[in-house]
Amino acid sequence: MFHPGRVIRHALCALAGLGLAAAALAGPAAAEGRIRIAEQYGLGYLPLHVLRHQKLIEKHGKELGLDISVEWVQLSGGAAMNDALLSDSIDLGSAGVGPLLTIWDRTKGNANVKAIAALNSMPLFLTTTNPNVKTLKDFTDKDKIALPAVKVGVQARVLQMAVEKEFGEGKFDALDKLTVSLPHPDATAALLSGSSEITGHISSPPFQYQQLRDPKIHKVFSSYDVLGGPHTFNLIWAKEAFRTKNPKTYQAFLGALKEAMDVINADHSVATDIYLAQNRGDLDKAFVVSILDDPDNQFTVAPAGVGAFADFMHKVGAMKNKPASWKDLFFEDLHGETGS
Repeated sequence: MFHPGRVIRHALCALAGLGLAAAALAGPAAAEGRIRIAEQYGLGYLPLHVLRHQKLIEKHGKELGLDISVEWVQLSGGAAMNDALLSDSIDLGSAGVGPLLTIWDRTKGNANVKAIAALNSMPLFLTTTNPNVKTLKDFTDKDKIALPAVKVGVQARVLQMAVEKEFGEGKFDALDKLTVSLPHPDATAALLSGSSEITGHISSPPFQYQQLRDPKIHKVFSSYDVLGGPHTFNLIWAKEAFRTKNPKTYQAFLGALKEAMDVINADHSVATDIYLAQNRGDLDKAFVVSILDDPDNQFTVAPAGVGAFADFMHKVGAMKNKPASWKDLFFEDLHGETGS
């Protein structure tokens, strides 16, 4: 049986980390041999947890003859991530497909922010405590749907895509008025408590799986159903200038990320130990391993389905520029991968 208290403790730990993040965000843009990386909550960021725990960036830097100082901060939501990147408070930002497309479009021709790599492909579930909600049309003004970043996050875009399919062409924003921005730990705690106005949540692993262990909560949809198959959930990106001015640091990071993927895919038990150690939570190990064992959850640097997100966002006016292919969104280091 899932215990809400555990999620609350997890949320408190995460909030404490934000205080450290605020202090770490100060300072000038990084020079070669220094890298500042921002991550978010959940298993979607497991590759970053692995390379952080095993000091893989430092390892790959030494192989290139460089001592790299790595600084980590934790933020919640794609909007906060992009603001930090544009203000030069961080060098690498990580979030979902929606925020990547937003910042790529916004900086095209100037800062030229692009993705370094995907972090995974994962389904996102819309869950609810409202027993009357079987489809999106069953939500009323008495319901509130939590997600990390209203209107701009990948969860927000998935909801809009699902709404347009169900409500009709051009009605993609029909439920935007019900959405509120909350970090996943806070929203999960609110949903499980039953005492909050939050009755729905679009989150990510492990939170959505934790929620579904409670019999009061059921799934309304999976993003894989909305998109017609697996799609990239999280990515990591940077300004063009960081890659240009810090070629060895960039190379070390990409090499470390690929090694982290190998660690995860080679042994889910080891990867789970790292996740639990980095997040200082009290989740059951077998439960986390079961999530990683689910073939729907894939850890790969190759993107999947980002073009579908771009087509939708361009159609609804959320992007001025439309990429000709997924390669327009990524630095050329990844162009040898098979993506979409």
